[in-house]
Amino acid sequence: MALLRHFFSTHEDLTQIILYATVITSLWLAEVLVSADGLRSKFRHSSVNLMFIFTALPIQLLLTTFIIIVLKWDTFHHWGLLNLMHFHTHGIMYYIVAFVLMDLCEYTYHVIMHKIDALWRFHLVHHSDLKVDVSTTTREHPVETFVRTGFLTLWVFLLGPVIGVLIIRQIFQTFANIIAHTEFRLSDRANKIVGLIFITPNLHHVHHHYRLPYTDCNYGDVLSIWDRIFGTFKELDREDTHFGIDTHMDEDVNGKFLNVVKIPFQKLERKNYTEDHL
Repeated sequence: MALLRHFFSTHEDLTQIILYATVITSLWLAEVLVSADGLRSKFRHSSVNLMFIFTALPIQLLLTTFIIIVLKWDTFHHWGLLNLMHFHTHGIMYYIVAFVLMDLCEYTYHVIMHKIDALWRFHLVHHSDLKVDVSTTTREHPVETFVRTGFLTLWVFLLGPVIGVLIIRQIFQTFANIIAHTEFRLSDRANKIVGLIFITPNLHHVHHHYRLPYTDCNYGDVLSIWDRIFGTFKELDREDTHFGIDTHMDEDVNGKFLNVVKIPFQKLERKNYTEDHL
């Protein structure tokens, strides 16, 4: 047991990858059991999304080194908003405040990716998935992986959290993102209660609706409170929710990895799709 504790404490990145892979695989198999698509169709769809793991991992692991360097610099120089608050770094209140501020930063990042056209071109790769399931979690253009990790470095620099906050935050964020993209949804009653604080699959599915204004709502990463505070919270019934993005509804494009990677470099043409065509 002592050897296991030592291993996980000294290999945070590998631990996160193992947890990430285990949870995705388990939920993917569970989705197969309830999916009406069949195993062959499910595998064909997921294989495109899972290819993005091979582009994301090298970038993420490389830039994590810079995040740790910035974090250590913050700690050494007592830099960052959290250090100005003079919390005891081992107290529960410190971790709660740090977690909430990090979540606000991720909400801000998500809004930026939608509002700046040059960044939206890469983020829409994630939104272009015509069937949202647990594999959609991995559907991220390598340029966005670089940008997202760069923003995380910026948030760490500005806030100055201890490494424990970052580890806890990344674990919660990983689980929250995976669960938010699953095919499984909460009952309306459970969603009303849980959704008061947390982003649920029901709420995140609305964000993946193919048309505005729903695409620009429910930006929350772990917490839904920011959407309620900043007026970006919306709900939509399951039967009215259609996945994708109205500029890229072609199954031939979205069903091939190389075609998806090339999407940001192509001209955007907004089609007049209606629910009758879906």
